Amino acid sequence: MNMKFVKVCAAFIAAASMSMPALAQEAKTLDELLLMIQGSKISESAEYRQREADFKRDQRKQAAQLDQAKRTKTAEERRSDRLEQNIRDNDIKLAALREQRDKRLGSLKELFGHLTGAAGDIRANLTQSVVSAQIPGRTVFLDELIEKMSSDTRLPSINDIEKLWYEQQREMIESGRVVKFNRTVLRADGSQEEMEVVRVGTYNLMADGMYLEYSPENGLVSELARQPSGHQGSAADLQEAVGGFTKVGLDPTGPLGGGLLRALINTPTLVERWHFGGIVGYVITAVFVIAILLAIWRFVFLQGVSAKVSSQLKDSSTANIDNPLGRVLAVAQANPGLDAESLELKLHEAVLKERPSIESGLSLLKIIAMVAPLLGLLGTVTGMIITFQMITLFGAGDPKAMAGGISQALITTVLGLVVAIPTVLMHTLVNGKAQRILHILEEQSAGIVAGSVEGR
Repeated sequence: MNMKFVKVCAAFIAAASMSMPALAQEAKTLDELLLMIQGSKISESAEYRQREADFKRDQRKQAAQLDQAKRTKTAEERRSDRLEQNIRDNDIKLAALREQRDKRLGSLKELFGHLTGAAGDIRANLTQSVVSAQIPGRTVFLDELIEKMSSDTRLPSINDIEKLWYEQQREMIESGRVVKFNRTVLRADGSQEEMEVVRVGTYNLMADGMYLEYSPENGLVSELARQPSGHQGSAADLQEAVGGFTKVGLDPTGPLGGGLLRALINTPTLVERWHFGGIVGYVITAVFVIAILLAIWRFVFLQGVSAKVSSQLKDSSTANIDNPLGRVLAVAQANPGLDAESLELKLHEAVLKERPSIESGLSLLKIIAMVAPLLGLLGTVTGMIITFQMITLFGAGDPKAMAGGISQALITTVLGLVVAIPTVLMHTLVNGKAQRILHILEEQSAGIVAGSVEGR
C-alpha cells in the first residue's frame, strides 16, 4: 500500500512539475509535498470564489449601466420628438410671419428687388471706375445694403437708400472733373513711388507724363507697360496746367474708359511681329537686305555709266575707253577700212562684251523677287504645321496655344510679299537704266555702220 501511494505521489509530482517547479524544489519530503498541495488547493478555491464574486458584481454593474442607457435613450427619443414638433411649429410661425411681413411691405418688396439690382450694377461700376483710385472703399456700404435687402431679418434704412443715390450722383459728377491727387504708383521697373496723379473724369489716370492703369482686383495704380506714342507730351502738359484748356489724348473706350490702353499692352510692336516670323522670317529679311544693297550698287554704277555715255555722245569724234560707248567707238576707229558687214559684226561683238557688265546683278534681283513669295509660303506651311501640332497636344479649346504657329504663318506671307513687291520695282528701275545704255550702244553702232555704207 505504501509503495502504491509512493508511485501515485511520484506520478503526480512528475505531472505537476511543469506547472509548479517551485513547489517541487522546495518540498523535501512527501508529507511536506502533500501539505503544500493541500494549501495550494485551498488558496485556489479562495481565488476562484473571489473571481466569481467580482464577475457577479461586474455583471450587476453592467446591467445597471444598460438600464441607465435604455432610460437615457428613451428620454432622448422623447426630447427629439419634442424638438421636431418645435421645429414644425416654428416653421409654421415663420411662414406666418413672412406672410405678415410681405403684406406689410406691400410694394416695398418690389422696390427692394429693384434696389438690389441697381446696387449690384452700381457696385460693379464703382469697382471698375478709376475714381476708386482716388476715393477707395466706396463699395463697402453697397455690400451691406445688398445684404440687408436680401435678408429676412434686416431692412435697409432711408439713409442707406439715400447713400446709394448719393454715390451714383457723385460718380456722375466726378466723370466731368479733372482732379489732381497724391497716390502711390507702381512704376514699370517694379518700384513704388508717391506721385501726383491726374484723373480725367472716369477715363484715364496720368502721372509724370505717363498713362496709368487702375487694377480693381488689388487696388493698385500702375504705369502702363507700353505708352501710346505721341501723347506723352500732352499728358505732361495737362499735369502742369493750372487752368484754361489743354489738349490731351483720352481713351473713352470700354465700359468705363481705358479699354484701348489696356488692350495696347498686349498689342505687339512691329519688331515683335517681325520676330513672330521665326527663322524663315529672318531669311526673308536677309534676302531683302541683299536685294536693297544690290539694287543701290547697280543703280549708282549705272548712273555713273550713263553720265559717261552721255558725255561721250556730245563728243563722238574722240573715243574715250572709260565708258562702254567710247570702247565701241574705239573699235570702229580701229577698223576704218572694213566693209559694212565686217564692221557691223565687230561693233556687235563690242556691244556684247559690254552687256555683261551693264546687266550684272539684274538676274539676281529678279530671282529674289520670285523667291521671296516662295519663302513666305514656306513659312506659312511651317506655321500651320506648328499649329496642327499644338492642336494635337492641347486641343482646339485654347487659342493662345495656336497663336504662335498662326502668327508665323501669316507674318512670313506678309514678309514675302513685302520683299517681292519692292524688289520687282527696284529690278524694273535698274533694268530700265541698263536697257537705255544698251539701246544707246546699239543705236550708235547702227549709226556707225550706216555712215560707213554711205561713205562708200
